[in-house]
Amino acid sequence: MNWFRSLFCQLALVSTLLTSCMGLTSDEPAAPTYDVRSAVVLGGPNTPSELLSGIGDRINAAINATVRTEVYPRVVLTIRIASLQKATGFDKKRNIAKINIDAASVDDGSVIAVSSLVVTSTANEQAMADQILAEDIAARIRSAFKLNTGRG
Repeated sequence: MNWFRSLFCQLALVSTLLTSCMGLTSDEPAAPTYDVRSAVVLGGPNTPSELLSGIGDRINAAINATVRTEVYPRVVLTIRIASLQKATGFDKKRNIAKINIDAASVDDGSVIAVSSLVVTSTANEQAMADQILAEDIAARIRSAFKLNTGRG
């Protein structure tokens, strides 16, 4: 009976390994790369200006730090904060923002890419909540558009 259990465990292990390896190959094409030239951050009347300027400063620093060696479509980003929930959760430390991003062509102004994301951050101090959320949003945008961090 032990040899049967051992054989069953080995087959289960091999099956699990083969199944997990199937996810390593992807038929999905890589996301396109753009030459981002500038970014504008917009929000509603209740959006804190510290959050808007924090996102804009970080993204524009990343744009200035990014050097493209190949030619890509040149775009301008319009980053809109669609919704903002502050001090949520049982401990009132969670902040959630829904962000919509349009990438418009520099050449003719047409929107060539649209992205939407939800960013959740946690801030132990409410005084720093806007800066922490701004960094988390900027990090997601830098990742999506393959921008450098803008730091030394």
